[in-house]
Formats: sequence, C-alpha cells, structure tokens
Amino acid sequence: MRRPFRRIVLTIFILFLLPLAVHGALYSMQSRAESYAAADWSSIGMLGPAGSEREARLLIFTGRTGHWRGIFAVHSWVVFKPEGAASWSRFDVVGWGEPVRKNYWAPDSHWWGMAPRVLVDVRGAAAAALIPKVETTIAHYQYNRLGDYRMWPGPNSNTFTASVLRAMPELEITLPSNAIGKDFRPAPYLGLTDSRTGIEASLFGVVGIKLGWVEGVELNFLGLVTGLDLRHPAVKLPGFGRIGVADGTALAAPAG
Repeated sequence: MRRPFRRIVLTIFILFLLPLAVHGALYSMQSRAESYAAADWSSIGMLGPAGSEREARLLIFTGRTGHWRGIFAVHSWVVFKPEGAASWSRFDVVGWGEPVRKNYWAPDSHWWGMAPRVLVDVRGAAAAALIPKVETTIAHYQYNRLGDYRMWPGPNSNTFTASVLRAMPELEITLPSNAIGKDFRPAPYLGLTDSRTGIEASLFGVVGIKLGWVEGVELNFLGLVTGLDLRHPAVKLPGFGRIGVADGTALAAPAG
C-alpha cells in the first residue's frame, strides 16, 4: 500500500511541483515592478487609433501576472473593433468591484510592466463575423456580479477569456497551459474540449485531463498543467507554459 502511494507522490512531484519550483526560482531572479503603482501599464504601441484602419479586428492578449502570482499564471483579455469603429473595446475580468471591466487599460497595454503576447489576431470579414459572438458571450458571462471573482480555481480572468474562445471553436485556439482558471467549470465536466477537436474530463478545473488536436495532452492537478503540444511539438510545464517550437502566435511588439 505504501509503495503505490509513494509512486503517486513522486509522480506528482516530478510532473507538477518540481517544474513549478524551478520556474519560481528563475522568476525570483528577474527584475519586476514591486507594486501596482510602480508597474508600467502604458500602451506598447502595437495598436494605433481604431479609426486609422477601417477593417474589423479581434485580438486576444495574455500577459504574465505580477507579484508571486506571476510564478504560476498569466492574465488574458479581449480586444476588438467592428468595421469602421472609432474606438477599441477592451474587456478584462479583475478581482475587485464588478468583475468585467471595459477599457480600464489601453487595448495593447503592458501588463505589470511586461509586453503581452498576442494569442489571436483576426482581421477583416473573418473578424466581423466573430465579433457578434464575442459581444454576446461577454453580455451573458455568468460571473459578472460583485463577489463572483475567485483567483483559484476560478472564475477569474482566464475563465472569462476561455468562455469567449469556446464561442469561436473555428479559430482552433486554446489559452496557454499556465492560464490558471481556463478550465474552471461550475460542475464536473465530461465532453468536448474548447476547440471541439478532442475530449476532456474535469472536476471544477481542479483536476482533469484533455486529449485533443488543438489542446494536445494536458494533465491538470490543482490547476497546474503538464502536457504535450502535438500540433507544434512542445512540452507544457507548470509556471513555464509551453516550451518548444513556435506555435504560430506572436509576441506583441511596438510598431516600427
């Protein structure tokens, strides 16, 4: 009885806790803003004025969170503008006040002083077709009342963005494995993955397993994810996210 238990503990340590400890050590050696007030939240200069381009556009960004939370997770948000719109619309979920916030920061802002990653960037007719789905999902997001936010296991900012991506399975995009909260559901779940290219079993986003073409293989333990990216060969490790060949998404950079 003791030997199987020890094997389980050792497996959990190797797959989940050891990578997280290594990432935590590396993270602690990096220079980061000591407080919200000290961090840079300005635009990185990637997106110009909405009126400078007529076509519709839809983006999803992710950025490493601040303080100790950055060891574990990234934050994600949604940005869009319909065709001919004069302004961008940015939606985040936060942990104070009413969870869903509109245009609280610049659409392409630094997040805790660091440039974000662009996960989705769709333009033109394709974006115009998707934006109504995004707007409907945001309008009906079920965790939009004061007190609904919960950092772990969710619902949090990544739960919100995951719900938006579920409305657009044709994009075949999934949030990074270190977007803690992306797998939160209010009840045990057995069914298709968010991209509808595989199957998933999950207990409230606390423990679970996924196997799909887009999601790859993911093992979830207490919100920490270890796995493999099958489409774009890479490993997924707690804290780190994915490590491997480029997956087709881009790093946001100031306009040249």
